Parts: sequence; structure tokens; C-alpha cells
Amino acid sequence: QLQLVESGGGLVQPGGSLRLSCAASGSTLDHYDIAWFRQAPGKEREGVSCISRDGAGSDYADSVKGRFTISRYNAKNMAWLQMNSLKPEDTAVYYCAATPYNCALTGEYAYWGQGTQVTVSS
Repeated sequence: QLQLVESGGGLVQPGGSLRLSCAASGSTLDHYDIAWFRQAPGKEREGVSCISRDGAGSDYADSVKGRFTISRYNAKNMAWLQMNSLKPEDTAVYYCAATPYNCALTGEYAYWGQGTQVTVSS
């Protein structure tokens, strides 16, 4: 079974940057599209970005477009989310997810990581 582990979260000031990592094990990532979701306290889970299994296509929520970049390198079974120009409203637990179907910012994902906390505050 595919397992995902996120890392790289932390406390950052507004305008700062973080890079989140998603490491996969148990199966090769090239069978899956990958997405990043986030969930803030009291709010529903929100799709942030997703990337196709070959890395050729990606999508972003309007709220992060131009600031976040998703990437992957299947040979290392890893994906990343580079987050720049962070805002307090980006504060959330960020999750990596994988699907054997086409990626989307909504919908069902079969595999999830444990989440990593991102806090943007001065």
C-alpha cells in the first residue's frame, strides 16, 4: 500500500517561503497523480495544487496561483510544494495526497499523508 509522509512545515513570517516535501513508499509514485490539500481550523479541506503522474500538467487554486509551485521527481518517489510570498491566510495543516485517477483540486483521494503544520504569523 502506498504511504505518504509530509515534512517541511513550520513557522514563517508573512512574505516568507517554505518548501513542503512529500515522500512516498510502498509503491512507485509514477502510478499516481499527486495533490496538496490544506485545512485550517474550523474550515473545510481545500485543494491547493495537483500534478499529473508524468509531471506534464498541474493545477492551482486561485488563492495560491503565482505564489506556489508543485513539482515531482518520480525516480526519488517525491513531490514538493514550494510556497512563496506566504500570507497569514495560508496557515493550515498541509496534506499530500495521491490518486490513481486524474488529479483535481476536489474529489476523492485514496492515500493521504499525516499532515504538516504551516503557520504564517508575525
